[in-house]
Amino acid sequence: MSALTNVQTIFSEDGKPAFVVLPYDEYIRLTGQPWIPKEDGIPHEVVKMTLGGAMSQVRAWREYLGLTQEEVAKKMGITQAALAQIEQSKRPRTMTLEKLARALGIRFEQLA
Repeated sequence: MSALTNVQTIFSEDGKPAFVVLPYDEYIRLTGQPWIPKEDGIPHEVVKMTLGGAMSQVRAWREYLGLTQEEVAKKMGITQAALAQIEQSKRPRTMTLEKLARALGIRFEQLA
């Protein structure tokens, strides 16, 4: 196990540790998943991947979360080929986006 060397501790007024700030890569290593905004926010990386139509928001979220088409399709109860078609679609149906959001573990508003 490696010791954390790049960590910041923030103390409360009574001198007790209140928060610990750690490098993002360490957060991912410890939690096993990237950060997902709690509200309707979209991570910068997802937005960047979709700029200029480079890829769909569905695919960008899937790749950001480190999931394969097979994994997401299985969670949705569809085939990998069907998910590939959804990822290429310009305007997936609302019901499909709701199902996708649940499979990805994000809010519908973050995908719509």
